[in-house]
Amino acid sequence: MKTEYKIFAGVAGFLFAVAALYGFWTNGQYGGVEWIGTVALILSGLLCSMCGTFFWFVSRRIELRPEDREDGEIAEGAGEIGFFSPGSYWPFGIALAASIAGLGLVFWMWWLIAAGLIMVIFAASAMIFEYYTGTRHTAEH
Repeated sequence: MKTEYKIFAGVAGFLFAVAALYGFWTNGQYGGVEWIGTVALILSGLLCSMCGTFFWFVSRRIELRPEDREDGEIAEGAGEIGFFSPGSYWPFGIALAASIAGLGLVFWMWWLIAAGLIMVIFAASAMIFEYYTGTRHTAEH
């Protein structure tokens, strides 16, 4: 995790520096700070700082991984990473439901927003519980 927090901290520092430079440059060129870009860069820097801080806290609580050590070998990181679904249609359902909710936001139709959000909750729940019910259910005793 040390590698990750260093990357996020570096990107956050870059974004804060660019935000300051952007604000200074637009103030000199247009006679006033262009706030949309400046605020967007600052918020992006804050988001990267948040991720970097999380990875920093996690890195303090776990032992060093092979990629965090100077003498780490690639083979040390081999093995099972986790379980990934070989084929699921639920991500498409979540995207479709989010698109419907977004369409409701664009045209400010409260009923379409509500229907889309309910569909997002249903599709996300179905994806989470996909391997606990139905034909893919694995019985473990």
